Amino acid sequence: MRTALMAAATALLLAATGCSVAGAAGGGSGDSGASHGGGTTKVVVGYQSKTINTVTAGTLLRSLGYLEKRLGPRYTVEWQDYDTGAPITAKMVAGKIDIGSMGDYPLLINAARTQNVPSAKTEMISITGYNLRGGLNMVLVSPASSARTLADLAGTKISASVGSAGHGTLVQAMERSGISADVVNHQPAVGAAQLESGGVQGYAQFVAWPGLLAFQDKGRLIYDGSALDVPTFHGVVARKAYAEEHPEVVDAFLKAQIDATRYLHEHPVEAAESVAEATGLPPEVVYLYNGRGGIATFDVTLKEPLQAAHQRDVAYLKRISPDFSGVDVAAFVNDSYLRKAYGANYDADRASTANPAAVTGTDSACGTPVNAPGTASELWLTGEKDTRPAATPTCLLRQVAAANAQVRAAYVPDTTTGTRWFADRSVWLRDPDADPDHRFLPFTTQEGADAYRAKHPDTRPVSYADALKAAGGDDR
Repeated sequence: MRTALMAAATALLLAATGCSVAGAAGGGSGDSGASHGGGTTKVVVGYQSKTINTVTAGTLLRSLGYLEKRLGPRYTVEWQDYDTGAPITAKMVAGKIDIGSMGDYPLLINAARTQNVPSAKTEMISITGYNLRGGLNMVLVSPASSARTLADLAGTKISASVGSAGHGTLVQAMERSGISADVVNHQPAVGAAQLESGGVQGYAQFVAWPGLLAFQDKGRLIYDGSALDVPTFHGVVARKAYAEEHPEVVDAFLKAQIDATRYLHEHPVEAAESVAEATGLPPEVVYLYNGRGGIATFDVTLKEPLQAAHQRDVAYLKRISPDFSGVDVAAFVNDSYLRKAYGANYDADRASTANPAAVTGTDSACGTPVNAPGTASELWLTGEKDTRPAATPTCLLRQVAAANAQVRAAYVPDTTTGTRWFADRSVWLRDPDADPDHRFLPFTTQEGADAYRAKHPDTRPVSYADALKAAGGDDR
């Protein structure tokens, strides 16, 4: 087991050193930060358009034009789009990218790769989005697979993007389950195709790939990263030398990111549709993560629980791989630029972990206020410009039953972990002793539902179709 973990961790580190930068979108070859084209200064931003937990520093920020507006005509912004964080790190080492966003594990690799190169040394300057339990990373199997738990994938081939946040979650989850598997390094789209063709038996990826495959009925969730109960997040790094030379650019970037975060909170459906148009992802998948009460909480502040999780990740990587040089997380994190850009409320907002984009309103089916994040659900109907709030998953089922199949998407939180998921892809239990408005209980995975039943033996499995029928009838 230890040998398998060491091999996986070594591959995780090598991914940052051996990654290819071929095919980068907009991949200019000139030095970043240089003056060109009549005296303008260039800033090169590396981002991952389909990694929608980073949209406030990438896809959405780019489409809104907030950075360009704040910088003005004396600056030129070059956006470079990648599938994972490793190519961004490689180009930061080479001085070709000034500011980049990536997941927690790639951030550590970025720090380790750049810390001894003065011109490339990076600092983490903000957060894009996070999930305190780890729900942004998941493992799926094909819909026809007989596997019910991660343990059922022992000895099989599992696709992952080596060095990514999804791969980091997989390695930790396998260690906790006491299993090993053959981790095959794929870009997310390639791994998805391999899962569909049977080339691999499992698929471990980061936001938004799990939701996409589930929505397309090309994958079934078997492991929810929230089961680890370890925070996962994405953040923004800047080359220290560039930031010191151009502090006004970093200030403008962070203020623009704050603006984009505010827009995401105030216009969640519009933001989801904008990101969907830019990426080709279905809006329903984008909203699953980035909407009200979504799997991702968007907040730029560098919170203590996230920094503590990063520190634990360092110790974990050191323990399983002698090739990891280690990172001084406290030195890597620099919130001085963000404090200046954010203003007086920084410390108060940094201390809060409440989702600023909560589901609120009045439930039309149950007639009750929607004010409990642990049960708040949402319905998105065809032809409507906004979603409808539901107080509980049971209340949502009543709304769906009354909608006459005009449903684009319905979202419910996992009963145990709170991870938001599609109602029709969830595993359901019925609790006959519960209050009528709380009678039907959703779970992201079969394993989660089984664990709940073990502690609540009176609950019974129920299909989504039967739950809909019962909730829309006389089961009150």
